[in-house]
Amino acid sequence: MDFTLTEAQRELAALTRKILDSSDSPWTDLVKSGVVPEQPGEFGVLEQCAVLVELGRAVSDVPYLPTTVAASALAEFGTPEQRARWLTPGTVLSVALSEADGVKTTVPFTSTAAAFLVPQGEQVFLVEAGELEITPQELVDGSDAGSFEHSGGDLVPGLTPGWLLTRYALGLCALQLGVTERALELTAEYARTRVQFDRPIGSFQAVAQRLADAYIDVAAIRLTLWQAAWRLSEGMDATEEVATAKFWAADAGHRVAHTAVHVHGGTGIDMSHDVHRYFTAAKRHEFELGGATAQLLKLSAAW
Repeated sequence: MDFTLTEAQRELAALTRKILDSSDSPWTDLVKSGVVPEQPGEFGVLEQCAVLVELGRAVSDVPYLPTTVAASALAEFGTPEQRARWLTPGTVLSVALSEADGVKTTVPFTSTAAAFLVPQGEQVFLVEAGELEITPQELVDGSDAGSFEHSGGDLVPGLTPGWLLTRYALGLCALQLGVTERALELTAEYARTRVQFDRPIGSFQAVAQRLADAYIDVAAIRLTLWQAAWRLSEGMDATEEVATAKFWAADAGHRVAHTAVHVHGGTGIDMSHDVHRYFTAAKRHEFELGGATAQLLKLSAAW
């Protein structure tokens, strides 16, 4: 298997990074530039993951992940009426991953989403935002979220909660890869320039060992992400591969986030510093993925 990105995928990632580095309205510019395609089927799983890695590197709070997962689901399973109404450029959609049969569930981007895909039992319903009473919430990284009660809606025929969960979880792993890559880069640069006892702290064995371990952890997140993404892109079963990617994103992401904070010392706990943003983003993704132990239990059950 060759996980090297194609030239088109690399250019898409480069365009995403350029927009995120320079734009004051990244979501609007991502839509205008075509990074968020007019037709959901234009980009596959690999292209979406390439974009998500860049969003993670920038810790960008844009609704790309839930919108693309929901749009892809409607493009494949939605009725003609559902596709005509909701698959329009720039329309923000979101996904409630936990079952919500009259129970409140936390959902990202509730203030901007026009509609939500919500699992109920073995089915998934499309619910318009205007039909819900949404209670605003704030997630650990300060991003937009909310909760609502749901008891039915417009059925999306053939769409299952497992389909949504698999692709959303893969997207979280891609975001976590971007977060940990950039957090490690910032930490390595700090270790090269921060001097103690007339030496850069990166020359101390204990610091160098932690950075080396973090490098291996990021490589493991990268490898397992692209393996799972490739299998999904080829239409193959990727249940075990996605669970493996989730394990590394949660477990290794936890270690890399803490390494970044510890090596930065007092700076690492300064909430105004960039490293704090990467720490909270990594922790949020870890929580959303369900933790490492849960993934190991799924893998053991599969065997």
